[in-house]
Amino acid sequence: MKLETFLHYLHFDPEKITPPDWQVDWGDAPLPYKLYRGLPKIPLTGEVPLTLEQGEAHAEHGLEELGSFLWYVYGLTHYAQSAFLEDPEDITTVSYLQLLRKFVPSGGALYPNELYVYVKIKDVPTGIYHYDVAHHSLRLLREGNYDSYLSRSLGNGDVSNCFCTVFVSTVFWKNFYKYHNFSYRLQGLDTGVVIGQALEVADRMGFSSRVCYQFLDRSINHLLGLSEQDESVYAVIPLSNYPSIQWDDNFNIEEGVSAAELCQEVPLLKTETYNRSKRVLDYPMLREMNEASMFDSTQSFVKIKRDDRVRQSIGTELIMLPYTESFSYDLASVCRERHSPDVDFMMGKVSQTQLATLLKEVFSRPYQNDLDGIDRKTGTRVSLYGFFYNVEGVSDGAYAYEKGAHALSRIANGDFREILQNGLTMPNVNLFQVPLCLHLVGDKEHLKEELGYRGYRIQQMEAGILLQRLLLISCALGMGGHPLLGFDAKQCDELYRAEVKQITSLIQIPVGPYRPRAWLKGSLKS
Repeated sequence: MKLETFLHYLHFDPEKITPPDWQVDWGDAPLPYKLYRGLPKIPLTGEVPLTLEQGEAHAEHGLEELGSFLWYVYGLTHYAQSAFLEDPEDITTVSYLQLLRKFVPSGGALYPNELYVYVKIKDVPTGIYHYDVAHHSLRLLREGNYDSYLSRSLGNGDVSNCFCTVFVSTVFWKNFYKYHNFSYRLQGLDTGVVIGQALEVADRMGFSSRVCYQFLDRSINHLLGLSEQDESVYAVIPLSNYPSIQWDDNFNIEEGVSAAELCQEVPLLKTETYNRSKRVLDYPMLREMNEASMFDSTQSFVKIKRDDRVRQSIGTELIMLPYTESFSYDLASVCRERHSPDVDFMMGKVSQTQLATLLKEVFSRPYQNDLDGIDRKTGTRVSLYGFFYNVEGVSDGAYAYEKGAHALSRIANGDFREILQNGLTMPNVNLFQVPLCLHLVGDKEHLKEELGYRGYRIQQMEAGILLQRLLLISCALGMGGHPLLGFDAKQCDELYRAEVKQITSLIQIPVGPYRPRAWLKGSLKS
């Protein structure tokens, strides 16, 4: 299958990329975390802060702060058990689902990502570590200073003033075993959600951050000792104690650095890992997409120009939203409270102030990255649309949020809940009980013109960043949000008249009030 065809099916006809006889081997599922054998271990304290207020820049951070950061971003936080009926007509057929959970959502709670860190703090040897989620500890992969190697792998970045650099990788098998080729779409979104959580936690802890989507994949994977057939880094996030990370965006791409040259500078790293699965199936399309997305030279790096398509209104009427003060909340308590309601949604009226706060706050925190132009005025690559019902002062219908004007652009009037409900692949959410059915939308060609096949996963990651912020703000406002990919994207695009702007719906998020869920839930915090 051609890669372009694969991406089209992945987005619009996902049933065509999964074999019709595909069956999940639940008994041979991999672990939701990666385990290394025989590596030096540095325990991290379980005494994490119970609140996350705004931290101070310039404060010196040590192993305790790093441990708290990693736990809030990707640590095991609680254990949950839910009961469900195997046969709705037989109340005796009760089954139980047990899951280890983190503060970030993940498709099927499979958590395909892993975190690695390059650490330069006083409490531990400088070097490359894996975050051992299962034991809340660091596992030493390489000891030594790799500032120059890493800076050149990132193009022209200077990480010498960064006390930590985070690598977010994807382990392909961790969710391929369940979702087959559809896992490729989930992996990009899951990575973006982890990045979004990292940005939120870093901000509260007083760290400045920068997200690097463009780097020399093979040199980074080589540094971490990853086999790119099994796992590959999707994003790199330097962290600094200083108010901002200094980066030279005027680099000369003519003086390129190659991954092959860099890989010669450090020896091959051999490690032993365990994932529990006795039989790992092949995933040729994921390997081919990963290969096609790689950068072998920094000469491939680009800056994305402003795209005015996302700024052009396609609505018939502009509804100004009320001004709202800056919204603040305790991130730690929201993380503990947030989950994804499904049958728990219940209809309730959403006030204009709630809606205005939600939409404004989702876009209120731009982040430093390596895609935006030097003038930092690149247009928003992901926008927010929605179908509203029972919202105070807003007639039922389809709308686009105009970020610059803080207004709603009405696209169509009407109650679209039945259409949206019928468009669900798995009707595990009752959309008749949801006042806000939101969609993150982006370029229909998935940034392929600017970034090649790497553009698809970058677009999914940027959508994931906004998704995580949307979920956190929704929870802080007393509502719940449930990310859904099992929806009819073509149908939503038609209702939004998205063809005019050549954009498409990337993910669907029902948002609204919900009742407490019937489950047993226990904290894993010591």
